[in-house]
Amino acid sequence: MRILLTNDDGIHAPGIAALHGAIRDIGEVITIAPSDVQSATSHGITFHTPLLVAETSPNPHMKGFAVDGRPADCVKLGLRRIWPDMFGDGQLPDVVISGMNSGANVGINVIYSGTVGAAVESAFLGVPAIAVSLHLSDGVPHWRRAAEIARHAIDEVLKHRIEPHTVININIPRTNSADAPMPKIRVATMNTAAGIDNYERRVSPSGQVYYWPNGDGMKFFHTKEGTDVESLNERFITITPLQYDLTDHHHLGLWRTRLA
Repeated sequence: MRILLTNDDGIHAPGIAALHGAIRDIGEVITIAPSDVQSATSHGITFHTPLLVAETSPNPHMKGFAVDGRPADCVKLGLRRIWPDMFGDGQLPDVVISGMNSGANVGINVIYSGTVGAAVESAFLGVPAIAVSLHLSDGVPHWRRAAEIARHAIDEVLKHRIEPHTVININIPRTNSADAPMPKIRVATMNTAAGIDNYERRVSPSGQVYYWPNGDGMKFFHTKEGTDVESLNERFITITPLQYDLTDHHHLGLWRTRLA
């Protein structure tokens, strides 16, 4: 199996190193990730500037390509150019794995997530993708144990045939110790309530008004039963299949009638 590994925290982030260590025996892992932090860049891609690429070795076991771009850039460039250059025209990875992100990507945060954006870009281009994120708490995350838990979830997903345009969003519950128990898996829907984070108004010494975002990204106006937010807070591994067709099929007929 060949895997393209990417993320949005940057190729030097602890999460991608830990996940690489956990999955590298699955097959051949090629890392193509942003050269620096690209959190919350969603599905943005670069049009007007060149994408600088450098081969790098963040650690003795992980070699790859650092891309001066966003997560979706890494996947698009990786699948369209870097992968064929390495393996031949028409060749694609068996799966793209994006993560492990420093922070959960559940609820409406899925829309903002560069981690999920990279996975969705892969699905656009016909390669199944898995996004992996870790729910952080006040303590220091134990990345190695979190990656072992992530590997368990990935193995469970890969036991089954994944269609080419599939996106699976995995979130790992808070993991702060090497002996953290293996959580159970729950397949959950995405919570769709808006977050209650806001902005704090401040004034600079020069008198310029500015606004500083506040909130931890995990508080929402409501949390529905059975959703990814509820399940992750209950310490389940959450698995949510996602789709990139944004058509509101439920109201399509209504608008056709209105505008006939």
